[in-house]
Amino acid sequence: MRGVVIGKFYPPHLGHSFLIRSALARCQDLTVIVCDHPLQLIPGSLRAAWLKEEFPEATVITTPDDLPDEPEPWAARTIELLGDAPDVVFTSEDYGAGYARAMGCRHVLVDRDRSNVPISATRIRTNPLDHLEYLAPSVRAYFTIRVVLIGVESTGKSTLAQELASSFQTNCVDEYGREYAAQKTDEWKTDDFVSIAKTQQEQENVAARTANRVLICDTNAFATSVWHRRYMGHYSPEVDAVASEDRPDLYL
Repeated sequence: MRGVVIGKFYPPHLGHSFLIRSALARCQDLTVIVCDHPLQLIPGSLRAAWLKEEFPEATVITTPDDLPDEPEPWAARTIELLGDAPDVVFTSEDYGAGYARAMGCRHVLVDRDRSNVPISATRIRTNPLDHLEYLAPSVRAYFTIRVVLIGVESTGKSTLAQELASSFQTNCVDEYGREYAAQKTDEWKTDDFVSIAKTQQEQENVAARTANRVLICDTNAFATSVWHRRYMGHYSPEVDAVASEDRPDLYL
């Protein structure tokens, strides 16, 4: 049986997860359609990536959110995307019955009154940090505030980072470059800094998934690019590319 779940998922939350899991439990082939509008602050491609990570067994695709809010045009778009009408549509919304009827398929209404997961994407967008418990780890990491400490050696940066993390009861990401340097015995090369920057960024992204609203970082990949300049005498496009992926909310 082929099923469809469609929505904005702006952002995806545990209510969406409940809906998708309910669909997966009832059909062998599930397509999740993410509707993307240019005015939405979170790109549809990112929302789709989050859903693909959480539900690798489903097919997740995006489509422009450029149709009237009526069943018939969205039914036609769905058939176009799938190549044929699905057997069943799963929704938690009133539009589901008309949408399914326009495709000649069955509609399954899941948790319409939100009794299983009492949350909506609108409430989350209003204040994401107040609703982190309703977000999957990858989505939670996106909204977590990232605070990065920058400073030279022996200024108390690491101690401050640990104390801030303790005060906010959250995670602290240590400086990976210090650990790396302690084990290094040969001459510094650009590849060393690329490795440090990538590992620092990876550790930060992992820690953000379980952080309590704010993540404290004892340095970041941008600082690694500055250290590369100091040691090697020039900036590195490779290190800078990694650093460009970082998005701190505050430097101290």
